[in-house]
Amino acid sequence: MEPSTLQVTGRGMAQVARDVISLFKLRIGVLIMITALVGMVITPGPSVTWLQVLVLALSVLTASASAGAYNQYVEFESDRLMKRTARRAFATGALPHHPGWLVLMAVMLAGAVASAWMAFNGAAALYVFLGAFFYGVVYTLWLKRRTSMNIVIGGLAGSFAVLAGAAAIDPALGPLPWLLALVLFLWTPPHFWALAIANSQDYALAGVPMLPVVVGAPRAAHIVFVSTVLLFLASVAPVFFGAGWVYGLGASAGGLYFVYKSWRLVRQPTVRSAAMGAFFASLIQLSVLLIAACIDAALR
Repeated sequence: MEPSTLQVTGRGMAQVARDVISLFKLRIGVLIMITALVGMVITPGPSVTWLQVLVLALSVLTASASAGAYNQYVEFESDRLMKRTARRAFATGALPHHPGWLVLMAVMLAGAVASAWMAFNGAAALYVFLGAFFYGVVYTLWLKRRTSMNIVIGGLAGSFAVLAGAAAIDPALGPLPWLLALVLFLWTPPHFWALAIANSQDYALAGVPMLPVVVGAPRAAHIVFVSTVLLFLASVAPVFFGAGWVYGLGASAGGLYFVYKSWRLVRQPTVRSAAMGAFFASLIQLSVLLIAACIDAALR
C-alpha cells in the first residue's frame, strides 16, 4: 500500500473515531458523571475504594452516553434542519442509521446499571437507569416535540446522577443530596433556554417547540431570569442543612454571576451574544458550585 493511501486511510479511521465519540455526547456525559461523584462526596457514610469510585463514574458516564446516542439516533432527520446539529454523524450519514446501534445502546445501559448494582446497591442502579431513561425516552420521545416545558422534566437526568452517587454511599438519602438534586433540576431549564434563545430560528425550522419559539425571545428571557433567581435561592439552601462556608461562598458567587448575565439577557433578548453569555454563565455557575461542594465536604 502506498504511503499516501495509508495517510488517507488513517485520516478516514480517525474521522470515524471522532464521529463515534461525538455520537455519545461525552461532554455532557462527563458533566453528569461529575455531578454523580459530587453526590458521593457530599454524602456521609462508609469509605469506598478507588475501584468503586471508578465503577460509579463509568456507570453514570456509560448510561449517559447511551442516552445521548439514542437521542441522536431518534432525531437524525430533524438534526439535519438545524445548523447546530447538522454535522452530527447520523444526520450527515457519516455513520449508518442502523438498528444495530440500538442493540449497542441497550447493552451499554444494561452494563452500566448492572455494574452500579453489583458495586453498590439497587438504589444506585435505579438512579443510574432513571437518568438515562428520562433523557432518552421521557425528554427525547415523549416531551421534546409536544411541549415547551420539555427540558424542565428532561432536567431530571442530572438530578438522578446526583442521587446515584449519594445512594452509592447511603441509600437512605439525606437532605444535602436531595437539595443538590433540586439544584440540578432547576439549573437545566435556564441553561438550555438561554442556548435555545440563541438558536431559536433553528428550533423553529426543525419544528421543535422550545420555549423561545413558542413565547418569543423577550418573554423567554424573563422566564430565564426568574428561573435563575429560583436556582440561586435553591443553591444556597444547603448552607442551612449542613453545608459549610466554602460551599456557601461558591454557590453565592456562581449564582449571582448567572443572575447578572440573565438580567443582561432580559435587557437584550434578541442579541445572540447576550443569550450565549447567559448560557456560558450557567456552566461557570455549576462548575463553581460543584467544586465548592467538593472542597467543603473535604474540610468537614
